[in-house]
Amino acid sequence: MADSEGSARCLLLVGCGKMGTAMLRGWRAAGVAERFLVVEPAGTPPGIGPAAEIDWYRASEQVPADLTPDAVVLAVKPQVVDVVLPAYRRWARPETVFMSIVAGKTLAGLAGSLGRAAIVRTMPNTPAAIGRGITVACANSLVTSKQRQLCGCLLAAIGESAWVEDESLMDAVTAVSGSGPAYVFLLIEALARAGEAEGLPSDLALRLARSTVAGSGELARITGEDPGQLRENVTSPGGTTRAALDVLMSTDGLEPLMQRAVAAATKRSRELAS
Repeated sequence: MADSEGSARCLLLVGCGKMGTAMLRGWRAAGVAERFLVVEPAGTPPGIGPAAEIDWYRASEQVPADLTPDAVVLAVKPQVVDVVLPAYRRWARPETVFMSIVAGKTLAGLAGSLGRAAIVRTMPNTPAAIGRGITVACANSLVTSKQRQLCGCLLAAIGESAWVEDESLMDAVTAVSGSGPAYVFLLIEALARAGEAEGLPSDLALRLARSTVAGSGELARITGEDPGQLRENVTSPGGTTRAALDVLMSTDGLEPLMQRAVAAATKRSRELAS
């Protein structure tokens, strides 16, 4: 059973793709558990060498029957989760919490395969692969305070985390932070192409766009200042930035476009979860 500080004796990770690998690396570095058991049909992923504290399995049937994990972390693809989950129903007991990072799978949907189990549904995003993600979590009524603390420690290994009590908010979370990295990557692409259109060499335009977006995001994160104030700090009256912002902040500019995009993603998230 997990101790009072949120660490665990044993964690079972189901699926070790990019996100699973990122979590496993973070957990080992943070020392969140004494023992890790990983079920991954493809075998050990690149970049993770042999370790005494990790046991690898290619199928759930190979996991010892007497195992009592503190947490079972579900990191499989949404397309296969319904097929994979029933094999882990044997650990649906009060001392084990299931933490899912499966996109679009609701608490009720997970419980349909697991039965009466303590379940935490999460929505991470791809920067978690470098330990800079943001994950939002939502727990069902069977999750204890200690189990919530343990899940918080597990999520801390891949970046920041936040909790919501209303599961319906997870659709908007998916639209903002889950899908959000794609919007930022599109911004980099668009900014680079705009630079090319003004005569910049393509490699330089991409370098400028990528570093500007990354640096600006880091500045916003580190300072914690209101983004509107940071924007004003760059903007001189009658200057070049003001000329560009007059376009981006027009009635048909970036903000209404982003609102439509997030609304479309939220709607699609609800459809996929139904």
